[in-house]
Amino acid sequence: MAQVDYSVLDDPSISMNSFYPRQNWTPTPDGVQDYTINVGKAGEDIGLSCRFFPAGSSAPTILFFYGNGETAIDYNSIAPMYNQIGINFFVADYRGYGKSGGTPAFTTMLSDANTVLESMQIVLGASGFNGPIYVMGRSLGRHSAFELAAQENPGVRGVIIESGRPSLGQFTNGLDSQLAEDLEAAYRAKAASISIPALVIHGEIDTLAPLEYAEAMFQSFASKDKKMLMVPGAGHNDLLFKGLDAYFTAIRDFIFG
Repeated sequence: MAQVDYSVLDDPSISMNSFYPRQNWTPTPDGVQDYTINVGKAGEDIGLSCRFFPAGSSAPTILFFYGNGETAIDYNSIAPMYNQIGINFFVADYRGYGKSGGTPAFTTMLSDANTVLESMQIVLGASGFNGPIYVMGRSLGRHSAFELAAQENPGVRGVIIESGRPSLGQFTNGLDSQLAEDLEAAYRAKAASISIPALVIHGEIDTLAPLEYAEAMFQSFASKDKKMLMVPGAGHNDLLFKGLDAYFTAIRDFIFG
């Protein structure tokens, strides 16, 4: 894929339409591991807070990027559900979220996703975790997941997109209309280029990211191995409440076949 310059989206007057950082943290639960991943450039000290919920050293690992307004510790009660189906769960905060340093911006969100993946592979490998890696993005987290999935990284076995769509959304608010259209077209092409196995999970009545956009995204993926779960009666933020069993069955079947 050709490199696209998204730096215009880093203008605070634009990016803060989409980022709502929350600073919080909790003590590390029993059996869980916390990490800080440095994402600063030379001379910068910017660390991202991360939490790892292990299920087993040979189990597959999901690297998870959450939705806006969430933080890593919001998954303290959800991560064990991944563990119960035999999956390690690694969730990373964005800049300015959790107890991470820095200020969030679109382009650093993408570059940080690469750094988090590389660092996670190193730290988990050093601890004996050798299972396959999947990336998952929920809502805002789709940007990070698309970034990693579109690169055909041999270390990434597949991608899961929950409540997502191939759009820059509010990141283009206030831009020149032609520039916004060009960036959106490039972004859709990036998502469509994804050729690794893919699973899409989406709510039937999602008003923030309407189902038809998720269905079009699913059809556009270059992947020959793709599946989609539509959760009946679910909106953008209640998929687990509306379809808990179907949600985790789809993830388990996608990863374990």
